[in-house]
Amino acid sequence: MIEPYTDVIRPFLLQYEAERTHAWALGAASIAGSLRPARWLVDRVCGFEDSSLEVDLCGMSLPNPIGLAAGYDKSGTAIEGLSALGFGHLEIGSVSIDASEGNPAPRLFRLPEDRAVVVHYGLQNDGAAIVQERLAGRRTSAVVGTNIVKTNRGIDASPETADAIVDEYVRAVKVLAGVSDYLTLNLSCPNTEDGRDFFADPAHTRQLMEALKGEAIGCPVFLKVSPLGGDEAADGLLEAVNEASFVSGFIHNLSPGIEAKVSGDTRGMVGALAGRPVSGQMNECLRRLYVRMDRRRYSILSAGGVATAQDAYDRIRLGASSVQLLTALVYEGPCVVRRIKEGMCELLKRDGFSNVAEAVGVGEE
Repeated sequence: MIEPYTDVIRPFLLQYEAERTHAWALGAASIAGSLRPARWLVDRVCGFEDSSLEVDLCGMSLPNPIGLAAGYDKSGTAIEGLSALGFGHLEIGSVSIDASEGNPAPRLFRLPEDRAVVVHYGLQNDGAAIVQERLAGRRTSAVVGTNIVKTNRGIDASPETADAIVDEYVRAVKVLAGVSDYLTLNLSCPNTEDGRDFFADPAHTRQLMEALKGEAIGCPVFLKVSPLGGDEAADGLLEAVNEASFVSGFIHNLSPGIEAKVSGDTRGMVGALAGRPVSGQMNECLRRLYVRMDRRRYSILSAGGVATAQDAYDRIRLGASSVQLLTALVYEGPCVVRRIKEGMCELLKRDGFSNVAEAVGVGEE
């Protein structure tokens, strides 16, 4: 039997440059979101919910634990259309206080044999003020988080002081907190040198936490952190945020470069590897942080290499309260969200859980 996306649509799209097809997909989602009949059709095809998948994430009621990772809809242009795919939450961004064109093209590469991509966008986005307007006018009840980052001003930009970098985050939080259901502070962007290295120093993390203490943020805040550094980095992170009561949890970013073993040809590719090959690293990062953190205080979102129900369920059992995907949309198509949710219901039933929350962390007990 022919599967429309994997047998027809995907082979067609793979003939074209990766960033172009990403733009096409985002444009299609934007158009679908603006047309009621199109949203209804997408919901009919992709819709599936079950009470066993309902999640309370830091006070936010999610219909399911499957989210869209930041990086797909960078500036919040297609929220309504993407929410119709059945995600439990959407994370847009990364968004910086000022607009950025990102890195020069080419900056997105595919590795079809590995079900992976290499990303080097460099934080392309429309800036906090424009994104704020879009979020304020959105016509969906879906939970939407905003990923905040320092502006990428290009390789020729002058170095910025620690105070200036921290101030950018604080200003962006002030603009976006009131129109977001949650915020993620991206402290580890693998595509820009400042973003990658600055918060490797726990003192800088503490400086940012101190600067945000007096802000009335009003929504959960997650920190997106580097997967590098092992036990020492995990301990340093938890110590740095110990006094920051507004921090609700964490998510691990991708590693800079192509470190995992892949079968595809990566010559000419620069950026961060995403997709199936990074799954093992993300599992280990999740395990390391979960056993160390205060589970009454923090929750973990887990991304990187999630493409199947088993992938998502494994992350839940390792300690994630919710998971996010992105690359799976490229290779499995828009119905992947429904398939993952249906599969998770079966896995929960098999293991005797009535709700997904009961499975969080059971693999570490």
